[in-house]
Amino acid sequence: MAQQEQQSHSRQEASAGQQALPVATALPPAAPSFWQAVRYWWLLGCISFGGPAGQIALMHQELVERRRWISERRFLHALNYCMTLPGPEAQQLATYIGWLLHRTRGGVVAGVLFVLPSLVLLIVLSWLYAAYGQLPLLAGLLYGIKPAVTAIVLQAAHRIGKRTLRNGWLWSIAAAAFVAIFALHWPFPLIIGLAALAGYAGGRWRPAAFSMAGHGAAVQQHYGAALVDDDTPPPAHARFRWSRLLLVLASGLLLWLLPMGALTLLLGWQHTLTQMGWFFTKAALLTFGGAYAVLPYVYQGAIVHYGWLQPAQMMDGLALGETTPGPLIMVVAFVGFVGAYGQALAAAQPAWLAGTVAALLVTWFTFLPSFIFILAGGPLVEATRDDLKLTAPLTGITAAVVGVIANLALFFGYNVLWPQGPTGPLDLAAAGIAIVAAIALIRYQQKVHKVIIFCALIGLLHGYFL
Repeated sequence: MAQQEQQSHSRQEASAGQQALPVATALPPAAPSFWQAVRYWWLLGCISFGGPAGQIALMHQELVERRRWISERRFLHALNYCMTLPGPEAQQLATYIGWLLHRTRGGVVAGVLFVLPSLVLLIVLSWLYAAYGQLPLLAGLLYGIKPAVTAIVLQAAHRIGKRTLRNGWLWSIAAAAFVAIFALHWPFPLIIGLAALAGYAGGRWRPAAFSMAGHGAAVQQHYGAALVDDDTPPPAHARFRWSRLLLVLASGLLLWLLPMGALTLLLGWQHTLTQMGWFFTKAALLTFGGAYAVLPYVYQGAIVHYGWLQPAQMMDGLALGETTPGPLIMVVAFVGFVGAYGQALAAAQPAWLAGTVAALLVTWFTFLPSFIFILAGGPLVEATRDDLKLTAPLTGITAAVVGVIANLALFFGYNVLWPQGPTGPLDLAAAGIAIVAAIALIRYQQKVHKVIIFCALIGLLHGYFL
């Protein structure tokens, strides 16, 4: 009798396209301590190269596949919410998962450590850049890292697309998003809005195609039971309460008012630091679509309106931002440092101190809204996990993001491999580095930080001998 039941159970698993899980993954892992999580978030902040696509892929690989702290279905649900927010979605996703695991302090620590290594590194590099100009050593390292970044984004498009585009409907949304941003140059918020509408309509007319349930079941075949699994109820701190929502919103407003009020009272509204705080607050709240939607706004304001930087300086800052760990929007630290550094020199003030203070301030005003969005909205998101009317639009958004990431990989590849434009020659050395990095990441699944270090050394050797 027991044998018959076992055979029946095996046939049911086969019909569902699943395989029996190893004993090691049949049970969820032990809950990580707060300090274990702190060590992971610090490591992630140090190795999170490749922009939001690469960072999200890194978190998926570690948190979903390897550590199994969260299931893929819960991971994607949180990611979809972060994609709809203004600000850096990868940093917001880290904040969300940290909050889900270890309450408010876990979310704050995860979000801060995600950007802290990048902030420190960019302040140092910005000082070297402003004080000493172009460094051959830095140029060589960047030469090798840029093709590796292209390969990282390509790998991210492959990984996210492989687990997201489960049917022809979602493939169609991804393809339409690629055409819209590559050929039609539609703004990212419009693409996201249309994808959400397509997901909503699909959820009504083709609910099976836009439901995440089937996909979540397939994931368990590969990764096993997760600590925060598909059916794990939200912990007590993740349940919605009006009192908690009002407390988070009031705290966020106070944390913005205190430094902004101090700057206005001590320095005046027209002072550079006060204007930087106001400008980057607007950038954090009004620009949707991640760093690549924020950058045109920052470029126009910092160069055209305020004159904090020259166009060439902004492009150098983008190169540093794209090739250092952390979210690409950390380029705001470069903008703040160099802008304040130049004005401090003209006023005979300690330029390095002015630049450091400006970098810290603009980082504060840029990222504060992201923490508030997650800590305030997280309980609402957790309460809607099984509501197809809300999850189907988010599924459509995820499919569209795959198309946008593919466009990003193409954009990076074009600018890295043809640095002199379409009429210039192909950079064979950069192409070789990109191919090697792509093979190492996609075929052999090497760690991103190892590939980055290897490619940086190759770039350094290239600059030394050529």
